[in-house]
Amino acid sequence: MSQQPSAAPAPTSAVATVSERHDWWRDAVIYQVYPRSFADSNGDGMGDLEGARTRLPYLRDLGVDAVWLSPFYASPQADAGYDVADYRAVDPMFGTLLDADALIRDAHALGLRIIVDLVPNHSSDQYEWFKRALAEGPGSPSRDRYHFRPGKGKNGELPPNDWESVFGGPAWTRVTEPDGTPGEWYLHLFAPEQPDFNWEHPAVGDEFRSILRFWLDMGVDGFRIDVAHGMVKAEGLPDLGSHEQLKLLGNDVMPFFDQDGVHAIYRQWRRILDEYSGERIFVAEAWTPTVERTANYVRPDELHQAFNFQYLGTHWDAEELRTVIDRTLDAMRPVGAPATWVLSNHDVTRHATRFANPAGLGTQIRLAGDRALGPRRARAATLLMLALPGSAYVYQGEELGLPDVVDLPDEVRQDPAYFRGAGQDGFRDGCRVPIPWTREGSSYGFGDGGSWLPQPAGWGELSVEAQTGTPGSTLELYREALAVRRATADLGAGDAVEWLRAPEGVVAFRRGDFVCVANTTGESVAMPAYGRVLLASGEITEASGEAKVPADTTVWWTRA
Repeated sequence: MSQQPSAAPAPTSAVATVSERHDWWRDAVIYQVYPRSFADSNGDGMGDLEGARTRLPYLRDLGVDAVWLSPFYASPQADAGYDVADYRAVDPMFGTLLDADALIRDAHALGLRIIVDLVPNHSSDQYEWFKRALAEGPGSPSRDRYHFRPGKGKNGELPPNDWESVFGGPAWTRVTEPDGTPGEWYLHLFAPEQPDFNWEHPAVGDEFRSILRFWLDMGVDGFRIDVAHGMVKAEGLPDLGSHEQLKLLGNDVMPFFDQDGVHAIYRQWRRILDEYSGERIFVAEAWTPTVERTANYVRPDELHQAFNFQYLGTHWDAEELRTVIDRTLDAMRPVGAPATWVLSNHDVTRHATRFANPAGLGTQIRLAGDRALGPRRARAATLLMLALPGSAYVYQGEELGLPDVVDLPDEVRQDPAYFRGAGQDGFRDGCRVPIPWTREGSSYGFGDGGSWLPQPAGWGELSVEAQTGTPGSTLELYREALAVRRATADLGAGDAVEWLRAPEGVVAFRRGDFVCVANTTGESVAMPAYGRVLLASGEITEASGEAKVPADTTVWWTRA
């Protein structure tokens, strides 16, 4: 493996051990590692757990509190590991259980916590239960663990209802029975290789409670729950009565998403988690119509955090940002949960590219946009996010200012949504291109054997090596921002901001002695100099008690 770029080590006193921080999750900065694209230890072009383990010191020095690992379980990889064939095994492409154990131990020694993905809505079609259900045929107890139904029509040739897959097309696939005849249909809200569990069956709940304990006993500090709004389906699996259902996701309560019955499952899980020491946590990936419904998932006896997708989808616009910030804080306050803030992840176009394009194009974009404007806005948006009360998520590579790779040739694309024409745009590969560590090398330090998705020319100039120690680089901005955030008492946990009067297009708020100003306009604005400048995403000038804040720039001040 290529030599890891060095960075100045953090002072020992600045790194709290895993056991020292009470309620750590209320203000944690959590870094998402997409294992196949983070670091490759064996030169096969695919990232792995050992590669991630060797880069943990980099994450400690970056200043994050925890690492969330996307799925590394045994899987046929029909959906990049979100089709799990064995929840208690590591896929050989990522390593072994011993590698997972070593990663967890090393992370803890460095003061980092480890959060792993849990995929409870569906399994792989290669999961032993599903293979048995196919082999045993209609009426077998094994089929009751999934949603098998006879089809409609004269010969059962039509799907049981009108539900559509998130990846496009019907949410049902017809099986060939053991005797060779066309038979029942099974439900899959995502790819056909991802059959949905029937959570009404007690064996499903028993299995996942056992899976939780397996990984908790391994020492993980929490779980990010994939499709946390799924699992429970409306009784009778009623028709939705609408086409283009994908457009309704996140806007309406669906008969297959955000059903109230899911909360009983999470209350059971919370009791298990609370048996373990060390403040382990649950994080929900819950797409809901409103942030108020998201708050249902983080009531005191359920989960700890939920991703704030309403914030992720907000445009770089002061009025919109203030509205979403207020609604988020107002929704979380009654349930006593921290707000979370996130700008990028493995499912959406990186925010350096989203903000480079006009508003209204959504979160999956295949346009490069203005390559100067995007990074400038992304830096400003990052400082705004890190100034807000609660917990923040950082997706690997955003600290390097990486844009989406929007020109991947069709023949290298691997997103399953791309191959289902009526579904999502299938542009997620662009944010999953392996990240650069060094200026040169076959994969810019990712590994010694290329990379599973091609990296663009010039990637090396955005690498960790190129940006480390470079004044004004995005990496150094993140390092400084996270250090200041940790050292500033008025930042981190909290449930409110005090809005300050500001010109149109400017977000300005106070938290104790701390003031954040974000100029979302295309012009410089004059603002009061609120004290000593802690950090700014761009060059500002001050004179006679007034500050000139450039376009698309965020500034942190303190009166302390």
